Amino acid sequence: MATPRITATRHVLAVKDLARSVEFYKTKLGFATHWEDGIGWHQLYRDNFVVMLGECADDQSAFETRNHSYFAYVDVQHIDALYAEFNNNKVEMLSKPENKPWGQREFGIRTIDGHRIMFGQPVL
Repeated sequence: MATPRITATRHVLAVKDLARSVEFYKTKLGFATHWEDGIGWHQLYRDNFVVMLGECADDQSAFETRNHSYFAYVDVQHIDALYAEFNNNKVEMLSKPENKPWGQREFGIRTIDGHRIMFGQPVL
């Protein structure tokens, strides 16, 4: 029997205004559309980071979940260049790139919907 293997993940996020959120991911974070269904779902990607946005206008916002709004830790290369790109695009930064005791260089952002994302790479 074959051994099951997980090949990828997709982060599924509720957003209040789908068009506004898609525009944010494209213009501020550099994502591109993979597909959209025209009834409230839109999948975007940047390299191997895939996000599915679902419009849930009446749902609790990520801002209301406070510390539970982190949804992804993304491993990257050239973290300082990525930070500079996001900073130039006026993305809300939660922290600057910093070397952590656990051997990662990290920074965090908050999306316009309140979701928080951490980016990291091994300290060289």
